[in-house]
Amino acid sequence: QVQLVESGGGLVQAGGSLRLSCAASGRTYSIDVVGWFRQAPGKEREFVAAIRRSVGSTNYADSVKGRFTISRDNAKNTVYLQMNSLLPEDTALYYCAATGVYRLGITEAQYDYWGQGTQVTVSS
Repeated sequence: QVQLVESGGGLVQAGGSLRLSCAASGRTYSIDVVGWFRQAPGKEREFVAAIRRSVGSTNYADSVKGRFTISRDNAKNTVYLQMNSLLPEDTALYYCAATGVYRLGITEAQYDYWGQGTQVTVSS
């Protein structure tokens, strides 16, 4: 089993920045791809970004390209999501997810492990 814990959420003004962290524990050797998803009130959960821990390749949703950067520190078993130029529409509960499959999946079904989420609120 793998446990994921998100942190770093909070309240920020539009145009500001936040860095989310996703710390993995347990059988971390079994996971390769870590992704970030978000869910706004009344909306479905959507893909934000993903990274392959082994090679560092990444994938982003069009809505965050150029503003968000996903990165990893394998020594700390942690994946980060640097969020810049935040917009009110970025307000959501942000989840990290992980899978051992070597594919930068963009759907929830492609991930096996999930964290509890961290709230990001962007005020206008």
